Amino acid sequence: MTTTSLLLNAKCLVVKVGSSLVTNNGEGLDETAIAAWASQIAHLVENGKQVVLVSSGAVAEGMQRLGWKKRPTAINELQAAAAVGQMGLVQMYESCFSQHGLHTAQILLTHDDLADRKRYLNARSTLRTLLDLRVIPIINENDTVVTDEIRFGDNDTLGSLVANLIEADALVILTDQAGLYSADPRKNPEAEFIHHAIAGTPELEKMAGGAGSAIGSGGMLTKILAAKRAARSGAHTIIASGREQDVLIKLAAGAAIGTHLRAEQIKTLAKKQWLADHLRLGGRLVLDAGAINALQHDGKSLLPIGVLAVEGNFDRGDVVACVDAHGLEIARGLVNYTSAETARILRHPSNEIESILGYVETAELVHRDNLILI
Repeated sequence: MTTTSLLLNAKCLVVKVGSSLVTNNGEGLDETAIAAWASQIAHLVENGKQVVLVSSGAVAEGMQRLGWKKRPTAINELQAAAAVGQMGLVQMYESCFSQHGLHTAQILLTHDDLADRKRYLNARSTLRTLLDLRVIPIINENDTVVTDEIRFGDNDTLGSLVANLIEADALVILTDQAGLYSADPRKNPEAEFIHHAIAGTPELEKMAGGAGSAIGSGGMLTKILAAKRAARSGAHTIIASGREQDVLIKLAAGAAIGTHLRAEQIKTLAKKQWLADHLRLGGRLVLDAGAINALQHDGKSLLPIGVLAVEGNFDRGDVVACVDAHGLEIARGLVNYTSAETARILRHPSNEIESILGYVETAELVHRDNLILI
């Protein structure tokens, strides 16, 4: 492993900052911290890098503006707080970046924006245009309209999806932790700091486990999974402390601060990358061993004869998961038949599709060009 920062040669990067950093642990927007990030990002842009900023903090800022001392639980109140807070958040960023002669752009996303192919491509085009214009996109989840069923769930996930969307070279996740440890350092004095690793390594997810801890399922685990997702498009991930002075400038200069998770996968084709990034699926197809082998080792399409069962209700063109008999996801792709039709033709050879359904769309249930292995 190299001891040089993965950001050194990155031309396009996504920087994600968490709520605790933006709002000084919930006390309101931290203008000093935001101004420091704006200064650092301006330095990166001046040196030829393109930067997208994914920022949390809207709900916390809205609570302060509304005079709420306790975080509400009702979804409509949380969405109201987000709507109010988003104004302050973007206003602060615009003010700080303008001091460096840079414009900002507010972009609020929901999962539907990335699940719909047309909207995905529109968002991609808009972001690339903004970057070409030296504008800093400020991205957040659209909490005002999103529901639990279509949430990204956290801005670590959103950051990784944006990295995939624009094919960024690196994702930098700034947090209140120095990086990833082999165990919770507050409970285990022998916990070792992880300086370098390969993104997607199963051992990383085990290290980041432990519900209720600062590096548990609500914290460091989401970052590990974000790195795994970002790696699908070839983006490296760095997890570092946002409280480190000039952390972005140091990383860009080659300093190996924090945990560096290297992406070793070959960049996925844009369409297949979009398939992999789907968080909501229309249903599942349970495959037999022969079909799994054909997908994983022979590079074949999925035929109906290899399907054991159909789960969920989906239409033609929906994204479905392909799983083994134990529910482990093998692949996902665009299905050519509805769930009802698939249930009728499964376990049958393709040359019987027409006699069963009265027509034949294609011989493949999921064509290889519309399928990606997970």
